[in-house]
Amino acid sequence: MEVSPDNTPPVVKLMDYGKYKYEQQKKAAEARKRQKVIEIKEIKMRPTIDEHDYDVKMKAMRRFFEEGDKVKVTLRFRGREMAHQNLGMELLTRVQKDTETFAKLEQYPKMEGRQMMMVLAPR
Repeated sequence: MEVSPDNTPPVVKLMDYGKYKYEQQKKAAEARKRQKVIEIKEIKMRPTIDEHDYDVKMKAMRRFFEEGDKVKVTLRFRGREMAHQNLGMELLTRVQKDTETFAKLEQYPKMEGRQMMMVLAPR
């Protein structure tokens, strides 16, 4: 096997090719084992969420960010709540401001049917 073809004369090393392939395979398996798979966790809320319930959701969100996961915040509207989508937007901007120190906005809030959602990623 050629180690450095640029040198004069080129440097060559004799080796067992089967052993070399095995070592490369082991290195690749070790690299796969150590990599972190980023998951998207979902937090579901309603526009009329109570203060304590909101705090509980924020605590869960903080834990997800510490684990390195992304968080999808989903706001579900029911019945006449659809007429007050501005309340939902205010709630999502509040979530964004509260998580500003440890998370960044990855996807702006948008409506999909009866749900408003946004995605936050850890900093």
